[in-house]
Amino acid sequence: MIEFAYPWLFLITPLPIVVYFILPAYKEQKSSIKVPFFKRLVDLTGEKPSKGAVVLERMHFQRIWLLISWGLIVVALAKPQHVGEPIVVEKSGRDLMVAVDLSGSMEASDFADSSGEYVDRLVAVKSVLGEFVEQREHDRLGLIVFGDAPFLQAPFTEDHKTWLTLLQETKIGMAGMSTALGDAIGLSLKSFSNSDTANRVLIVLTDGNDTGSKVPPIDAAKVAKQFNVTVYTIAIGDPSTVGEEALDVETLARIAEITRGEYYQALDRAQLETVYQRINSLEVTLFDSLSYRPKKSLHYYPLAVVTVGYLLFFLVMTAMSYRLRREAADV
Repeated sequence: MIEFAYPWLFLITPLPIVVYFILPAYKEQKSSIKVPFFKRLVDLTGEKPSKGAVVLERMHFQRIWLLISWGLIVVALAKPQHVGEPIVVEKSGRDLMVAVDLSGSMEASDFADSSGEYVDRLVAVKSVLGEFVEQREHDRLGLIVFGDAPFLQAPFTEDHKTWLTLLQETKIGMAGMSTALGDAIGLSLKSFSNSDTANRVLIVLTDGNDTGSKVPPIDAAKVAKQFNVTVYTIAIGDPSTVGEEALDVETLARIAEITRGEYYQALDRAQLETVYQRINSLEVTLFDSLSYRPKKSLHYYPLAVVTVGYLLFFLVMTAMSYRLRREAADV
């Protein structure tokens, strides 16, 4: 479909007619020669001298082409453009941050993989997260790892392949051996502050309790609620452990409650898979649809016709003038 970006410019189409009737004709003075036998020339020719001007007559083709050229210029000024069919682009409607505990207790090999062999908790987490990400193809994902302190491993991205690569590169203890759970939530909120979407989800996966965050986990959860961030907490491992490796089940459940999320516990890989399936069912896929119609400007076509037309006319007139001079020279 052809549209004009500036259709109001067609109002100037009658401008040459207005100029023709309102403005005076263009006059050009030329030098003349005074001869002593002018009167004799008048008598011989029989013409009577009078004051006036010579009006140069244009060929009919010139008049017609002048009107066509002006029309084409007006069309070009109105900027014709070809508008294509609507194209709908579906953009991610949710930012989902995953915070993974890399403290020393994640070394415990009490999770069985798909083949039945026992692996450490981090290996099991990576495996299940890989399957989870495949089902979140339209979400923007971020990754935080935490131990003594939290670190942003991957900012929000739609490149899930790169996100998974950065997840696989994580190692137990690379962020320290403690569990800064509250600070991890705080760092995620800082990442969400630059988010354009109102659908914000944080999944926190830990097998311990907070052992020295600058911001207590409950206080961080209250701030998360103000940022409209839904937090899902997942406790992995045996809840009966004691000491520094003990699971603070009450705190994790309270964080989820404050932020309108849910708390889960996974004692093995099967339960961990069930947890992520539950989150998938709660956080349905959202889309922000953007629709646009591609436009291609066509204004250069009428300008090209005008240019080529005048070039051809110039070449024809030059050839005719050259031929007349040759004929005059032959005579």
